[in-house]
Amino acid sequence: MKEIAIIGSTASGKTGLSLEIAQKTNSIILSLDSLSVYKQIDIASAKPTKEERGDIMHFGIDELYPNEKFDVIKFFDCYKRAKTFAINNEKNLIIVGGTGFYLKALIEGISKGISENIPLDIPLNDAYKLLSSIDKEYMSKIKANDKYRVEKAYSIYKQTSMSPSKYFELNPKEPITKNLKIFEILWDREELRNRIKQRTKLMVQDGIIDEVIFLEKLYKRSPNCMSSIGIIETLEYLDGKIDKQQLEEKISLNTAKLAKRQNTFNKGQFKNKTSNIIANLNSDIIKYF
Repeated sequence: MKEIAIIGSTASGKTGLSLEIAQKTNSIILSLDSLSVYKQIDIASAKPTKEERGDIMHFGIDELYPNEKFDVIKFFDCYKRAKTFAINNEKNLIIVGGTGFYLKALIEGISKGISENIPLDIPLNDAYKLLSSIDKEYMSKIKANDKYRVEKAYSIYKQTSMSPSKYFELNPKEPITKNLKIFEILWDREELRNRIKQRTKLMVQDGIIDEVIFLEKLYKRSPNCMSSIGIIETLEYLDGKIDKQQLEEKISLNTAKLAKRQNTFNKGQFKNKTSNIIANLNSDIIKYF
């Protein structure tokens, strides 16, 4: 069995490429997307339809309902189930998506011994100052407004009475997978923006407004996924804060910003990878198999 990862920014064509490669290489697919994992979020997530998936087995899609929590531990579970299925059925495994954090965790692993993050019991800024006073070097790598990472560091301190640096020293990370070959799709920035605009237009045409109305009625606005790009802007539209044209423009703008962050993350975190335009990357991947 061979396993690879296909990464790239949102709207870069990862899904289409992965489906094409899977057909040619007897592969199954594990989605690396923090929104496609939810049932009933179909348009906003731009997940492949059941028709597009065809007979290719997928993991990491439609795993949970929007009011259920998804985190890196549950992603590891999806990966282990996908890999077991691939081995037992003599298939290859393609990991594909834009949530680079999960891929990084898969390659590097996470330290054990900590339960889920505990909510901050002091203001975010106070937590950051406290952590900086006990672990200046570690916290210098984290921005003061990065709630997720500050909360995680604070959880480590509260649960272990250790600084994050000391905790990670005593609890080294254990990789979940080794020697994973990574392929990255590259796009010219302007071409990617045009792709994002076109995809956003299709999302609105395909009914993202009705999808968000349905989701809000069923789950209200408290689940984390209800703050995702595409959904949060549509809620603004439903609140009468923006019109339909502004809705498209705002989704496109925020998606472009996300794409930039994804590209920056991929560039900084995944050094050993093959990067190419999508047409050439197709042949690169086939050669690998």
